[in-house]
Amino acid sequence: MNLDLTGKRAIVCGSSQGIGKAASLELALMGADITLIARNEDSLKEVLSELDTTLRQSHDYIVADFSNPDELKKKVENYILKHGAINILVNNTGGPNGGAVVNAKVEEFTDTFTRHLLCNHILAQAVIEGMKTSGYGRIINVISTSVKQPIKGLGV
Repeated sequence: MNLDLTGKRAIVCGSSQGIGKAASLELALMGADITLIARNEDSLKEVLSELDTTLRQSHDYIVADFSNPDELKKKVENYILKHGAINILVNNTGGPNGGAVVNAKVEEFTDTFTRHLLCNHILAQAVIEGMKTSGYGRIINVISTSVKQPIKGLGV
């Protein structure tokens, strides 16, 4: 299996910590150019400094909040216009707050739907044409195991 990603550009969402950060670090080790996306610029800068560059990769970041899909769309589309096709998209964002479903507010459902589904769709639409044109594309959606088996105390 060829795991060489030299010359491929990856966008990794939620990349300032956890699974997103780990995915970014591993993709960089395989040679990919990484574009980090998260809300906290200081955290993004810290992760950026940790990414491997031994294959002369060019890494950068986009500060964006998934609670604002219009802003995310604009920033990513402008980024692609400037830098070209994205070959790998890792859709990853934090989960909803815990708690019983009977206590959840409608806004919690709306926010979760926006961050997990609408933003993922916006990002996929932004990158797919470039993936087709370049002849290479992968979209990885990181999602909770609660979609298979309910998790107690995670009603939303």
